[in-house]
Amino acid sequence: MASGSDQLVPASASSAAVPPSGLRALVVEDEVALARVVGTYLERAGCEVTLVHDGLDAVERARQVDPDVVVLDLGLPHLDGIEVCRQLRTFSDAYVVMLTARADEIDTLVGLSVGADDYMTKPFSPRELIARIQAMLRRPRPSTGDGRTPAQSGTDTGRRTFGSLTLDAAGREVWVDGTPIALTRTEFDLLAALSAHPNMVFTRAQLITAVWGPSWVGNEHLVDVHIGHLRRKLGDDATRGVFVRTVRGVGYRMGAGQ
Repeated sequence: MASGSDQLVPASASSAAVPPSGLRALVVEDEVALARVVGTYLERAGCEVTLVHDGLDAVERARQVDPDVVVLDLGLPHLDGIEVCRQLRTFSDAYVVMLTARADEIDTLVGLSVGADDYMTKPFSPRELIARIQAMLRRPRPSTGDGRTPAQSGTDTGRRTFGSLTLDAAGREVWVDGTPIALTRTEFDLLAALSAHPNMVFTRAQLITAVWGPSWVGNEHLVDVHIGHLRRKLGDDATRGVFVRTVRGVGYRMGAGQ
């Protein structure tokens, strides 16, 4: 996978110093050589990197490190990547990029359904992986439909209400019937983008640009998976479309909440 300038010195297993960017990355990959290459690229990008080669260790290290981003292999010893991701989502909102050696779409969709933000199939370019991670970490929060922050676009950063749903864009909190809803960063960003322009119908491409960034490359049906996961958490579904409506042949728009 790597050649020439890609033959890099190994990343350290962990570092006590805070990196220049202030970002922490956890690389969970049982192929030691691959983990070191990915870790070194992340270190070059300014991250403090922790390398783990086992699923059970990954969950424990994630609690200790509190990473901003996790590069997570699907096939791990002792605990597979899907279960690691499930457990991560009980205490972390880190961005998760799932790596898989299997091109089967079912594996990808199952991985995303537990909260992964993106995926890549092996073999892959480490530069492309880092570019995707950097694009995620640069996401404006909360995002608007045109990819700008509310301050840049002039939209209100206060609370938005749609029936029983309330979204606090500045505080990144969501409630339904007064009960707080725990969303991943990607789920919140999708809801924030839709709710910033409630009368607008977003295509998948527009949501990709608003949430994943204009440089993201991949299958746009990634949006559908995250929308489905968001709906389940909000107690909504495609048939009702109370909070997120499907516009056939086009994409999605915010529902009125009733």
